[in-house]
Amino acid sequence: MSQAEQKSFREMRRSGWGMGLYRDRARGWIGGVCAGLSHHWGVAPWLVRLGAFALLLFTNWLAFWAYLAAWMFLLAPRPNRWEQGSTESTVLDYDEDQHVYRKRSVFRYADAPSSRLKKARERLDDAMVRVETMERYMTSRRYDLNREFSKL
Repeated sequence: MSQAEQKSFREMRRSGWGMGLYRDRARGWIGGVCAGLSHHWGVAPWLVRLGAFALLLFTNWLAFWAYLAAWMFLLAPRPNRWEQGSTESTVLDYDEDQHVYRKRSVFRYADAPSSRLKKARERLDDAMVRVETMERYMTSRRYDLNREFSKL
């Protein structure tokens, strides 16, 4: 990768490290780090705060310094929609059950390969039934009659 293609630390931080990872000052208590992580992971903020507190109890000062580093240096505040460059690059996954695209989350797993294969087989079977119905119509006398009437 050439130097022109490489982004600086500041640009990567400002862009959310390419995965939408920001501090959330609106929902945060102290620095917004736990709220930002909870938004990124798609879990409740209290769950991340509980994990941070447990880390603080078990690792003593290491968790404190990690939180402080994320607050001061690693995570940029979430840009609001009116700021320049606030186009957040999110990766979307297609939810086949709801037929919508959703933001990819760390804790949202895709269907098992066997169930995805089953859905694909069902779709192919439905398509095959439609193709067979079309073939029957196209080779029938009714199609010929309808085509002759449409020429008039």
